[in-house]
Amino acid sequence: MATTTNHPLAAAQDTLALIGRILIATLFIPAGFGKLMGFAGTVGYITKVAGLPLPEVAAAIAIIVELGLGIALLVGFKARWTALIMAVFTVATALFFHKFWADATQNIQFFKNMAIAGGLLSFAAFGPGRFSIDRN
Repeated sequence: MATTTNHPLAAAQDTLALIGRILIATLFIPAGFGKLMGFAGTVGYITKVAGLPLPEVAAAIAIIVELGLGIALLVGFKARWTALIMAVFTVATALFFHKFWADATQNIQFFKNMAIAGGLLSFAAFGPGRFSIDRN
């Protein structure tokens, strides 16, 4: 990504990208680890709340995305593709698990997921910055 020297934040751009990746990773990595350690409970939750077919597969996908891709985003490995996949996953989880019309809490959770997906799409569009494995 080319930095524009006339923008006041240009010098801080790579640092801000790193901080952004760290902040997003703090949401995904612990969630994925929790799902891994409590796999049976995760499967039960997926079955109860979303009623998805093959809840074990859905739980495994969630672990891979949250833990595996969360770590990849944190270190900036294949960050554009990683962020894009995570954004799609985040929108899907909002649609299946946060019925925004049900109550105020679910409404907040739904739109929080949409905001997170927006941040992830920014990484997909602009890359992870120089302080990453990709060093874009």
